[in-house]
This record gives sequence, structure tokens and C-alpha cells, in this order.
Amino acid sequence: MISIAIADDHKMFAKGIESLLEEEEDFVIKGLFPNGLELIEFLEDNLVDVVLTDMNMPKMDGTGVIEAVKKMGKDNKVIVLSMYDDKELYEKCIKLGADAYVLKGSDPDELIYTIREVHEGNYIQGFEKLMFQQDDGKYPDHFKERFKLSRRELEILRLIKDGKLNKEIAEILCLSQHTVESHRKKIHQKLGVSSAVELVKKAIEMNL
Repeated sequence: MISIAIADDHKMFAKGIESLLEEEEDFVIKGLFPNGLELIEFLEDNLVDVVLTDMNMPKMDGTGVIEAVKKMGKDNKVIVLSMYDDKELYEKCIKLGADAYVLKGSDPDELIYTIREVHEGNYIQGFEKLMFQQDDGKYPDHFKERFKLSRRELEILRLIKDGKLNKEIAEILCLSQHTVESHRKKIHQKLGVSSAVELVKKAIEMNL
């Protein structure tokens, strides 16, 4: 199970995120907090795997949360949930120790995927830079290719790389075989491959 605490002064948004994440069997929400200070006070006596924090909050903002959490030395992961598509703010958060930066307008699957990847230590730092639309050749192709895929498609691609057949993938993810086959076709299209061998090669290049 991945335990999560959410700090956001917009109660409706926070409740929406809570409802979204509670649909995932491996997520458990430990608390919602209207500001960073109350979150930090909670963390002093409670263990949480991942912290989701807004940037603009009363009493203690998102940057303050990042600094305070990292000073605790408890290995809590911090994901910033921000409405600001701002490269400088992103870089500031990462420099302070944030583990990921997700825009509030992102697809819900991207947040779910990011939480799991950050918790497991598989998240590629710098992946978020793509949101700033800086296609200047500085970012490896596998960042861009990985960004094309949904969380579910990434899960399926990883299982394909591990040698799982469609039937096995369906059983592992509790999906129908038809659904897995449909996802697989979309993955082939998005990555521009035509065979299983090419697909596995792509997965390895993408560090899955």
C-alpha cells in the first residue's frame, strides 16, 4: 500500500483528488490539509509514503513544504501539484528536493502513474520538462516516447518487456484479454513499432 497525504487550500479540489486516488486499490489517503503547516505537524508523528502539495497555500506554501519535509529525513516523497506551467518554478521545486512536478490540468492517469513511479524509485527526473514544450533537442527520445503513453499503457508495456503474454497481463491487471489487446495496438501506434521484438526493444530504451 502507498500512503498519501494531500495539502491544498482548495477543499473541492483536494476532495476530488482524494476520491480519484481512493479508487486505486494500492493507495490509502492519510489526510487532507488546508495548508502546509498542518501537513508538517501531522508528518511529525505519522508516517506517509508520498506527499502531494499545492504551491499557493496560507501559513506555509509548497516550497516551504518541500524544505520542511526533506529536513525531516524520513524519506517522504514529495510531488508538487501546480497550476503553474512555469519552467523556473519547476526548477526551483526540483532544486529544493521535490521528487516530481505535476500540472493540475494533467490527465488523472498521469498523476496516478507518477505517484507509483516516485514511490518505487523508478521516476525519471527531468521527464516533467516536456510539459514546458521546449523541443530543443535536449531531451532524449525515450522521455518523449514515454510521455505519449498513459499509465495503463506503461504498465502493459513493462509487462510485455518482462515476457508476459496478453492472457497473463489480463490476469495480473484484472482486465479482459480484449482490453489488453486494444491497449497493445495503441502502444504499437504511439511508438511506431510493428512487432513484439521492436516493442520490447523500445521498452528497454525507455528504461522500463
